[in-house]
Formats: sequence, structure tokens, C-alpha cells
Amino acid sequence: DYHRRSAVQKAARFIYLNKTCFNGLYRVNSKGNFNVPFGRYKKPEIVNKEALTEAHAYLRQSNIRLLNNSFEKAVADAKPGDFIYFDPPYDPLNKTSSFTSYAPAGFGEKEQVLLRDVYQELNARGCKVLLSNSDTPLIRDLYQEFKIVTVRASRWINAKAEGRGKLNEVLVVGDYYG
Repeated sequence: DYHRRSAVQKAARFIYLNKTCFNGLYRVNSKGNFNVPFGRYKKPEIVNKEALTEAHAYLRQSNIRLLNNSFEKAVADAKPGDFIYFDPPYDPLNKTSSFTSYAPAGFGEKEQVLLRDVYQELNARGCKVLLSNSDTPLIRDLYQEFKIVTVRASRWINAKAEGRGKLNEVLVVGDYYG
């Protein structure tokens, strides 16, 4: 059973699945189980020991913490001057692009509104807040009081070829930016 495994075993399993699944995609079903099909790799590099060791050393010396929490809990103790970047599941561009299955409950409009509320509170607290998301009417409306910058981004994971390539996204910049 997965829940009886040690933290090291869970991390090793996650790395294995990430390196062998389709395009390194992370997705879960409604029960919270990983559900990405296998990729078509002849010889995937599962473990790059040097890269893992370097990442470990950097994270330790830089006093960086990796959290597995809701976004509200992850930023609850943020202080003025802290830089916070949000890269949430993006608002769907249309009904067929509604993938938000990074968590069992998904990430819909209700969560987008809650994220906006947290963003506003952090900005008012004096945190340096930046968020990326789809360029949709909902996102532009939610963040209309902030500076919104349109950027072009490449997308390569899509079941349909016409859905791949460059598209517009937005960066929402907090008040710290002049």
C-alpha cells in the first residue's frame, strides 16, 4: 500500500513515475491516484545521482523548504518583502481544455477566486507577489486591479496537434513593481 511506504520510498516512486510517464505530466484521478499513461521511452534516465545530489545540497544550504500544502497554508507565514510566485492550474481556455487534475478535487473557478483573495491579502501585507495563468476573461476580471502583462508561451502537451504551440498567458504583478 502506497500510504505505508516511507518518505524516501514515496519520493523514489514519484521520480520513477515522472521519468517514465507520458511527457513527465503529473495528473491524478478523483481518488488522488496518479493516472498518467506510460511514455514511449527506450532508455529513460530514471536517476541522475549527480543532479539529485546537487539539488539536495543547494536546497539545504539555501534554507529552502519544499511544502506539500494548500496554497493558503504554504504562504500563511509570509512576511513583507517575501517573494511569492503562484503557478496554479490554469483557467481553461475552453471547455475541452479544462484539465485541472493536479489534485483530487480539481481546481475550478471557486479555487481561482480563493487564490485571488490570498494574492490580494499577500500584496496588502507587503509581499512581492507574481502569478501566471491563462489569458481568459475570468483571470483578467479577477486581477483587474493589478498590472497584467501578456506573454507568449509554448505548449507541447496536448492530445490534438493544433492545441500545441504558442499561446497567450498573463503575468499578474503585485504592487512591488513600479
